[in-house]
Amino acid sequence: MVDNGTELNIFLKHYPAILSGLTRLKLQNVRLPESDLAKLFGLCKQLEFLRLDNCDMHFISLLEVEHPQLRELEILRSNFETVDLKWLPELTTLTFSCWLPQHDDPLSFGHVPLLHTVIISNKASLSYKMLKLSEFLRKATLSNLHVNFQSEKIWVKPEGPRELSHVFNKLRLVNLAGISEECDLTWTMFILHGAPSLEELCIRVCDCLGIWGKKALECSKERKDADAKWETSASDFKHHNLSGLRIIGFQSEDKFVNYVTAVMESAVNLKDIYLHEKPVCEKCMYDHRPKNRYPRTKSQRTLVSNSFGMDTRPLLTLHFSSLREQCYGSAG
Repeated sequence: MVDNGTELNIFLKHYPAILSGLTRLKLQNVRLPESDLAKLFGLCKQLEFLRLDNCDMHFISLLEVEHPQLRELEILRSNFETVDLKWLPELTTLTFSCWLPQHDDPLSFGHVPLLHTVIISNKASLSYKMLKLSEFLRKATLSNLHVNFQSEKIWVKPEGPRELSHVFNKLRLVNLAGISEECDLTWTMFILHGAPSLEELCIRVCDCLGIWGKKALECSKERKDADAKWETSASDFKHHNLSGLRIIGFQSEDKFVNYVTAVMESAVNLKDIYLHEKPVCEKCMYDHRPKNRYPRTKSQRTLVSNSFGMDTRPLLTLHFSSLREQCYGSAG
C-alpha cells in the first residue's frame, strides 16, 4: 500500500496536466497523507466518478471530501474514522461499505443537495453497534436506499416514523439485501411505516458462504436479528403508495407467507408481488439446499396464492420466477 501511495504522489507532482482532464478515477490499496488527497481533489477538476478501495492516510483519521463536479463516490473497505461529505453540490450516488465497529460516526453528510441514492454494505459481527438510519443519514433526503447485511448480523435498528420523517420522506425504492435465512422479516415493516412515498420494496434473503466456507456461518452463536426488534401500536396502519413488493429467496414457509400477508394488509394500492427463487451464488456456488421450498409446480403456486387470499385482491398480480424460468425467460 505504501509503494502505491509513493507512486501516486510522484504522478501528482510530475503530471498535473493529465489529472486536470480526468473524469473517472479508481484508487486501490493506496496510502496517502491528507494533504496529498486534498491536492488530488484539487488537480482533478473535471472528476465525476471516484472510487477509493482499501485506502487510508497512514492512520485512522477524518476524510473530508470537497469537489464541485463529483457525481458518484464509492468508498470501499477504507480505514477512515469518519468520511465527511463536506461540499459536493453535484453528488447523486454514494456507495459506502465496510467500516470498523469502533467508529461511531463513520459517515457525515454536509452539502449534498442532489444526493438521491445511497448504497451501504457491511458484514457485521455480533459486537457491532446497532445503527440508526435517522442518525446515519441525517441531512440526506434520499429517493433510493440499498442496504446489504452480507448474510450476517442485522445492524440497522428499526425506528418509528417520527425519527425517520426527514430522511425517509422522499424515499421511493428500498432494497434490503443479504438477509440471513435464519432471520425473521417482520422488522423490515418499519420501512413502510417510516417511508410514506415508498413505491417499491425489495427483500433479498440469502446465506451466501462466499469465499469463507461454512465456518463463516458457524461463528455467530446468537440469532443475527436478535437486536432488530419492531413493535408498533398502529394496528390500522395503511400505506397508499407502495405498488411493488419483490422477495428474492422466497420459500413456502410461514415466515414468508406471514410477511407478504402483512404487507398486503398494509399496502392498500399494491399492484405486483414478485417471488423469486434464490439464485446460485457465483462465488461459492451455494446450491446445497435440501430444504428448498420454492413453489415450482402449478399446484404449489396455487396453495401459495390461496394462502395470500389473492381472490380478494383482483387488482393485485402475483408473479413467480424459479431458476428455470429465469434462465428461459418464462417468469410470470
